[in-house]
Amino acid sequence: MTGLPLFPKINSDREDHKVKRITVYPGKRLSYQRHRSRSEHWHVVTGEAVVTLNGREVPRTAGESMDIPCGAAHRILNPGTRNLIFIEVQKGDYFGEDDIERLEDDFGR
Repeated sequence: MTGLPLFPKINSDREDHKVKRITVYPGKRLSYQRHRSRSEHWHVVTGEAVVTLNGREVPRTAGESMDIPCGAAHRILNPGTRNLIFIEVQKGDYFGEDDIERLEDDFGR
């Protein structure tokens, strides 16, 4: 396990979309962020999640999904005791790391 809250694996990287399988460790959360060039769709595979979308917290469990519009501030938290695994489908025209505007980050990135 690393010091970071997650372990991402890229499953598909195309010109118009990217698909990742992301594991978030218990008690950890991703940075609160937004993107200029892409929207995202999150589908919880296992575990439980609390998704923050523009300041509103929405619980999600296995089998449930959440759409993240382009420009929306968002993060995901694993409040559980086992790993949270979710699929992230990014749709847009640019997927570079410099399209991540981190508003808050527990790891100083």
